[in-house]
Amino acid sequence: MRIRHPAAQFTMVKGDRRSHSVSAASVVAKVTRDRIMALYHEQYPQYGFQKHKGYGTREHLEAIRSHGMCPIHRRSFRNPGRLQEGAPHGP
Repeated sequence: MRIRHPAAQFTMVKGDRRSHSVSAASVVAKVTRDRIMALYHEQYPQYGFQKHKGYGTREHLEAIRSHGMCPIHRRSFRNPGRLQEGAPHGP
């Protein structure tokens, strides 16, 4: 996706393998996201965010089926409605 900005932009396939700065930014982003998910685990422990970090693991999908989606779940991701059939809404 291109943004309107005066700086030059280009697409780099496999950028994290070809550029040290892209690779470093990728690591920083992942560590930051993992820390954020650990904080969300404190607020919504029934979903197990500390373990799976929000990825679509079997455990996470079962938690959504059991508890419904909580406010941090993306409702635009791969038909979440089918996961909620018969499940109560999250807190």
